[in-house]
Amino acid sequence: MGSVGAAALVAQVAFIIVLILGWEELGPRGGVVFLVLWLVPFFGRDYVPYGPQLFISYLAILDVVLVLIVFKGDVRLR
Repeated sequence: MGSVGAAALVAQVAFIIVLILGWEELGPRGGVVFLVLWLVPFFGRDYVPYGPQLFISYLAILDVVLVLIVFKGDVRLR
C-alpha cells in the first residue's frame, strides 16, 4: 500500500467515524444525504478516468464538510 492507499484508508475511516458520531446532529435525512454522496462516486469511480484518485479527493472534501457540520467549526487539538 502506497501513500495514496494510506490516504484513502484514513479518509474512509474518518468519514465513517464522523458520520457515526454526528448521526444525531445530522438527523436521518442528512445522514442519508452524506451516504448517497459517498456511494455514488464510490461505485462510479471505475467508469471515470483517474477515478480512484478523484474519489479520494472527493472523500476528503466530504470529510471536511462533515467535520465542520458535526463539530460546528474546526476541531481543536488542545
